[in-house]
Amino acid sequence: MKVFEGPSLRGMNSLGLEASADLLIAIETEEDVIDLPRFNPEQDCILGGGSNIVFATDVPGTVYHNRILGKDIIEHNSEHAVVEVGAGENWHQLVVWSLDQGLSGLENLSLIPGQTGAAPIQNIGAYGVELSSVLHGVTAWDWQQSLWVYFEPGECALGYRDSLFKAMAADRYLITSIRLKLNRNFRPRLGYSGLREELSAMGVENVTAPAVSDAVIRLRRRKLPDPAMTGNAGSFFKNPVVGPGQADTLKSAHPDLPLWPLGDGRAKLSAAWMIELCGLKGLRLGDAAVSGQHALVLINLGSASGKEIVELAHKVQSTVADRFGIVLEPEPRLVEFDA
Repeated sequence: MKVFEGPSLRGMNSLGLEASADLLIAIETEEDVIDLPRFNPEQDCILGGGSNIVFATDVPGTVYHNRILGKDIIEHNSEHAVVEVGAGENWHQLVVWSLDQGLSGLENLSLIPGQTGAAPIQNIGAYGVELSSVLHGVTAWDWQQSLWVYFEPGECALGYRDSLFKAMAADRYLITSIRLKLNRNFRPRLGYSGLREELSAMGVENVTAPAVSDAVIRLRRRKLPDPAMTGNAGSFFKNPVVGPGQADTLKSAHPDLPLWPLGDGRAKLSAAWMIELCGLKGLRLGDAAVSGQHALVLINLGSASGKEIVELAHKVQSTVADRFGIVLEPEPRLVEFDA
């Protein structure tokens, strides 16, 4: 465990927003967790890779920075392997490592920024795959009871960019490791639009897990701004899910609206398409802007404040709501404390 006084958090969030904290505690082992001061959600903040967070204010208390590393195959047979991964491991590097081990299941989730501990919180997903398809378990510290808990997948309440750890019990648990059940025999999942075409453009005839990973990386780099070059938190808004009646009404009024049936009468809509149709692509507020590369991404052009990002997000939400009757829900977590 390492403790830092008055740290700047600008280099610790992918939007590059300036913020500070009273203290930062770097958690490096599970043994460190037992000795941590008690977490107070009224003034403290848990931080992972900083790729899915918006600092609208400074943190008046302590930032608990999860840096627990380690990855190991703990169970295996001829068909599957169970991998245990520390919450502080970089997600994309985990994907690369799993492919090097001859394991598949994560290839469609390549190049997603952030740390492994955030994966179940968001139920991360991309190119037709969500974490829920491979999650085997989650180990966490219960701040309220001061004890270790282990969650089976069904106990995590995983939904679309949602989970027990994000909605129902936000700030109660510090995730320290997760377990993933990966395949030894590759089963391609190529249903997402553009993925087969990208593989074809690459000249791939024999589709392998590394080839799918490469295709996803190419697609993401082409579509999304690089956080290392332009501050951003990836997709800022969720694609809204609506009931059959509302979906039919919207599709009738806007025949070009991309819509994906979910099989239960509901449908998922394209938030990016709606934002772009509202003429918001490229909209700028100070140094906060809607990316001209992808309408779903809000970017920091240099010195945007967290409040500017939040104000821009509200502008996007109100404009889309006025035109479509849909309230877009942000994906990143807003960190905002009273003065």
